[in-house]
Amino acid sequence: MRNRLTPMSAHKTGLSDWFETAPGRYLLAWEQEQFDASLPDVFGFHALQLGLPQVPALRSNRMPHQWRAIGADLEGSDALCGAGPLSDRSHLDPASQPALALHSSALPFPECSLDLVLMPHALEFSDDPHYALREAERVLVPEGRLVISGLNPASLWGWRQRRGRWSQRLGLGQLFLPESGAFIAYWRLREWLRLLGFEVETARFGVYRPALADARWLERFAWMDAVGPRWWPIFGAVYFVVAIKRVPGVRLLEPAWRRAGRRAPSGAAVVRRHGTADSAGAVASAQTPAGSPPASAKLLADQL
Repeated sequence: MRNRLTPMSAHKTGLSDWFETAPGRYLLAWEQEQFDASLPDVFGFHALQLGLPQVPALRSNRMPHQWRAIGADLEGSDALCGAGPLSDRSHLDPASQPALALHSSALPFPECSLDLVLMPHALEFSDDPHYALREAERVLVPEGRLVISGLNPASLWGWRQRRGRWSQRLGLGQLFLPESGAFIAYWRLREWLRLLGFEVETARFGVYRPALADARWLERFAWMDAVGPRWWPIFGAVYFVVAIKRVPGVRLLEPAWRRAGRRAPSGAAVVRRHGTADSAGAVASAQTPAGSPPASAKLLADQL
């Protein structure tokens, strides 16, 4: 029987395979809850999920055009889809089958064409994560949403991974998390987003249980998920960030039905004694000071 501290990467080094383990399923369940809670109220027409096809992240969103894609530039031969991003995908649910294989630093979409971009664990395995963020900013429309999830190096799981790397240098230990990939700190990611003009709308941390491989031991520490957000909120094993693309000088147009009810103020109509519509003479007579003869009387006196 596997010991509860057996490292995951002793036999599984890819992120896709790692998600089949007990801690991997635990992490996926938490991320699925975050996607389901955050995306129903994000509106638009075009949405893209880049990476992690195991999670149907767009299932709660109502955009009519949705694409799931895998990054061909991901580090490691099985970073996202088992033995290779373009090979065997039989382990995926039919509804989660990726439709595109692309490079995260060269998205095949025009500028300002997508309303929502999801990047679950995509930055960690990209050749150039900063340029991948810049590419996501390019294809997003103003006020579009960018959703990112990633492993937090400032956590119990991150500490276990660093300890495993130190042990590997001495030839004594193994890694707990996937071997490939560079995990990005939350504060660094937030700074990158700010430089690209994004505003962080929400940021959540989760998965506070220790780095244990056995499912039974993970369940014994389930109480840490209840107290973690209160006592050590930023030390969860994974972060979930929703950012909005802000463009200076952009003004949102109001819906047509809001402008339809507004009417320009009209002046009071001046009516003659016989009920005819107002005219230049009627207006002039209405503006004649009290006690002075009307304009028509002056004109008749001049003619005589």
